[in-house]
Amino acid sequence: MLSEPMTLYKLMNLYMLKQVNFPLTNAQLTDFFLKHEYASYFTLQQALSELQESGLIRTESTHNSTRYVITREGEDTLSFFGKNISSAIVKDMDQYLKDNQCRMRNEVGISTDYYKTTSQDYMVHCEVREGRNTLIDLNLSVPDKEQAEFMCAHWKERSQEIYSFVMKTLMKE
Repeated sequence: MLSEPMTLYKLMNLYMLKQVNFPLTNAQLTDFFLKHEYASYFTLQQALSELQESGLIRTESTHNSTRYVITREGEDTLSFFGKNISSAIVKDMDQYLKDNQCRMRNEVGISTDYYKTTSQDYMVHCEVREGRNTLIDLNLSVPDKEQAEFMCAHWKERSQEIYSFVMKTLMKE
């Protein structure tokens, strides 16, 4: 076991990010640490911030979530120091990921965001991923923020239908 708790929290985050083939959200990582009472919310945020500053993880941010991905440097660090995580903690992390992997993959697999363009309209970015692969990546220009927010709110529930429509339409002769 490590004598420095912050180092352990960082290694635990790297381990969890390495074990899945998709980004994990701040909320998903927080859920694990708080449910198992490993660290407080603020301590976890400090660990994530330090991992990002040191280049061991990178973030993908939208209006409503931050997703974390382990970098090559993070994988290297984990391969050198990961053995310092106790087997009991590894067991807790593995069980959590096993129990929640489908839910977590679905949560991060469908994402949407919007931003104001230089021409003063709004660009809505909608995406569906499976693992690290992008299945559909759609950018739509709309005239106002309300429409952008409305589209973002409905993407999750309608993305499968839209993806199916696009595939069927493009595959027709």
